[in-house]
Amino acid sequence: MEKKEITISQAQRMVDEWIHTYGVRYFSELTNMAVLTEEVGELARIMSRKYGDQSFKPGEKQDPADEMADILWVLLCLANQTGVDLTEALEKNIQKKTNRDNKRHINNPKLKN
Repeated sequence: MEKKEITISQAQRMVDEWIHTYGVRYFSELTNMAVLTEEVGELARIMSRKYGDQSFKPGEKQDPADEMADILWVLLCLANQTGVDLTEALEKNIQKKTNRDNKRHINNPKLKN
């Protein structure tokens, strides 16, 4: 089965269509910010147990993929609610980082093997 590629713009539209079809309406921006924070915490729990020093409790989720998708979902909701074009925002952010950090990491002795 061939993997389907989804652009960021398509993802924003897909979430918006889902919300208007099944979700009744968007939660408020503040509620979605709290949900985003909660989802990041759930990912942090998995990461700390999978890659850090803690161990999983019986029955605890162990796959970070679903939590990452939850984070992306809520971020797409927030972008839609606040009128942010995430494709454009990401492009600008990459350019900002390139302009600011184009030598910083390459010249960082802490990052050399």
